[in-house]
Amino acid sequence: MRILTGIQPTNVLHIGNLFGAITPAVELQKENDLSMMIADYHAITVAHDPKALHESILLIAGAYLASGINPTKTVLFQQSQISAHTELAWILQSVAYMGETKRMTQFKEKSGDKQDSVSVGLFTYPILMASDILLYDTQIVPVGHDQKQHVELARDLAQRFNKTYGNIFVVPEPAIRKQGARLKSLTEPEKKMSKSAPSAKSYISLLDDKDIIYKKIMSAVTDSERLITLEDRREGLFNLLTIFSLTTGRQADEIANEYAEQGMKVLKESLCEAVFAYLDPIQTKMRELLNNPAELKQIIQNGSQTAKMQADAKLKQVKKAIGVTL
Repeated sequence: MRILTGIQPTNVLHIGNLFGAITPAVELQKENDLSMMIADYHAITVAHDPKALHESILLIAGAYLASGINPTKTVLFQQSQISAHTELAWILQSVAYMGETKRMTQFKEKSGDKQDSVSVGLFTYPILMASDILLYDTQIVPVGHDQKQHVELARDLAQRFNKTYGNIFVVPEPAIRKQGARLKSLTEPEKKMSKSAPSAKSYISLLDDKDIIYKKIMSAVTDSERLITLEDRREGLFNLLTIFSLTTGRQADEIANEYAEQGMKVLKESLCEAVFAYLDPIQTKMRELLNNPAELKQIIQNGSQTAKMQADAKLKQVKKAIGVTL
């Protein structure tokens, strides 16, 4: 099965990214043809610091590798090293309709009441995402609920292009991980855990030290009910039990039953220990890799060269199909 996944490089990678995208990819690479993209062109749709972006590209690569991605089995590549992504995006913009791009809910959420003053890239990036997907004959795209609509747009564009110009694109399917794909904020559990949140207390960064992790978990918002129970309505507690389950491999209901009468403080302290144990080897490996940027850059360049060959071949088919090849 051909699978594509990716993460935007930002200064912060948190456990929501780890469990929602990275660790599932480690499992997927075992029996699939997996490509992992560092989506750096998606990261420039909002104001950014060039130096921070450069550092974040290496951070993303380090996190992938430290978590178990094998660059000899998985194609780890940088989006901006492959010009076919932006060239196909322009072609797909000529296939897409204004009405369907206006319906993208993420644009509405991110732009809010400033739609006339945000970048055009923020509006059109779902089309670039469609290009990312379609260039590689992707069959499955693992995404969170908030990105499912964008994969559906990629499907629509692929089908419309194929109907008009011939059977060029594979029509992809979204795959949403049921557990851990949408971890919640530690401070506002009704919201998704996000690296763009105003408070760093809302997420656990992959490189947070033990003292910081302890403070964040112990101050995490829960509720005043005495018993520990696994219920959707108790969003803060449900989120902590989910994290506990993901870091230990145990069932969340089993954990809830064990701590049912021990209270929130005991549960949180045990969760701290579980998170420490899970993140420690990943953090150690990440720091080793980040201290050797030349090796990281070479791995990214090697993967990008492999991806470029496939992307260029698909773009060549597309350009011939639309009639611009002489």
